[in-house]
Amino acid sequence: MQVQKSYKEQSELGSLYLVPTPIGNLEDMSYRAIKTLKAVTVIASEDTRNTQKLLNHFEIDTKQISFHTHNTQQRLPELLNMLLSGQDVAQVSDAGMPSISDPGSELVAACIEHGIKVISLPGATAGVTALIASGLSPDRFTFHGFPPRKKNEQLLFFEGLKTQTTTHILYESPYRLKKTLNVMKNVFSDNHRIVICRELTKIHEEYLRGTLSEIHSYIEEHEIKGECCLLIEGGEIDTETSPTLNSESLTVEEHVQLLITEEQLSSKEAIKKVAKERQLRKQDVYRMVHQRD
Repeated sequence: MQVQKSYKEQSELGSLYLVPTPIGNLEDMSYRAIKTLKAVTVIASEDTRNTQKLLNHFEIDTKQISFHTHNTQQRLPELLNMLLSGQDVAQVSDAGMPSISDPGSELVAACIEHGIKVISLPGATAGVTALIASGLSPDRFTFHGFPPRKKNEQLLFFEGLKTQTTTHILYESPYRLKKTLNVMKNVFSDNHRIVICRELTKIHEEYLRGTLSEIHSYIEEHEIKGECCLLIEGGEIDTETSPTLNSESLTVEEHVQLLITEEQLSSKEAIKKVAKERQLRKQDVYRMVHQRD
């Protein structure tokens, strides 16, 4: 077990700062992000050319080092040596949060392994930004990054999403969007709700909200530009095929787990409800559920 106290304990080691950058609108850059990028020894950037434009805009003259998918293993020892020698490092991607469909997770894992503090700054991320304005349920959601590219793999991927009740967030290239929607039409019903958001935070920001059939027809007739967020409404529980909560075929443990999964109850709430429905004592239900713990 490892306990990290990010600010209360001094260390001879450096710290890794994960700094989000704007996904389009430069005004979304936070004061803290600017201050951090100015203070660290070096910035590990996914693309130094893109990041330099950002640094120039905010008059940040900190040195950069490239850190991307193709040189991760080469750069890791170099960055670790800096951190172990007491230098602070900031890691940024081209836009949004590091590690979210971008490089970064390997560096984080290596820092944790070596006892180096990893400090994440809050900031812009396209998926959640699109979700809260989509009109789809934001209560429970799953982020999938980019879907598979091959048709057969996409079919399997979307079939796996079909019965899940969470809202699904995906990223997709505008060049592959039509093909992806064509595959989705083989899996989801025509009236299944989806949302496409493009050019988030920019002047051409646009939300397309509607059924799969409506948006598929729109995409066929209109050219879509800019990186896209694709949001898919969660499926509904099929009460005809799902086990009945009061069914005697369910064990007490299965009954509790079903309430937790399908009704999003806490363990305590589910145990209380099962005890009432089955006319059992709460203590007995608790013991049956946790007897294997």
